[in-house]
Amino acid sequence: MFFQKSKPQVVDPENAMPGRGAAILTAETHFVNGRPLKADVPEGMQLAMFGMGCFWGVERMFWKHGGIWISRVGYSAGSTPNPTYSEVCTGQTGHNEVVQMIYDPGVISYKELLQVFWEGHDPTQGMRQGNDAGTQYRSGIYTYGDVQHVVAKQSCIDFAPRLVAAGFGAVTTEIIPAPHFYYAEDYHQQYLAKNPAGYCGIGGTGVTCPIGTGLDR
Repeated sequence: MFFQKSKPQVVDPENAMPGRGAAILTAETHFVNGRPLKADVPEGMQLAMFGMGCFWGVERMFWKHGGIWISRVGYSAGSTPNPTYSEVCTGQTGHNEVVQMIYDPGVISYKELLQVFWEGHDPTQGMRQGNDAGTQYRSGIYTYGDVQHVVAKQSCIDFAPRLVAAGFGAVTTEIIPAPHFYYAEDYHQQYLAKNPAGYCGIGGTGVTCPIGTGLDR
């Protein structure tokens, strides 16, 4: 008799690891641009946060774009306070690996960030991204404010039919108001700038997202 292996599920809060009261240590400054890693949002700039697989490659994907004032990697959308990387990797904290960034909307719009998000990974894979399997690799858009939330939802509506037409399945991306962001450890910050030949398992579908191109509504 054969039994189907159950799919990974985000751990229930009551069953999550207890975590800790104090934040874990991280870097003081951004390795690429030298700005304070924990900088507040300057006037006129905004926050954005995405999960789309291993955060090493995702962060590099975004910091290369003009208008990204600072990027930082961490953990969000889980239950365990102040988790460590090893705890997140167990799947027992509920967290996703995410990139949070401060961006200048006068240089790069939120719609353009969404285009990078949708085209930079496969949002139909559920609790994995390529060879990286687990709930910490799920696709997620974590929105700051009602405007971002509406735009993110609409971008999914616009992009999903293109994926289906190209032979992909249904979108599994979670789109929720941004939960608390916990900074990842020092060595994860701007990892691929420190280790240019390091692992990056991020890859898109090859399907063009209309949002941000002038073709969107």
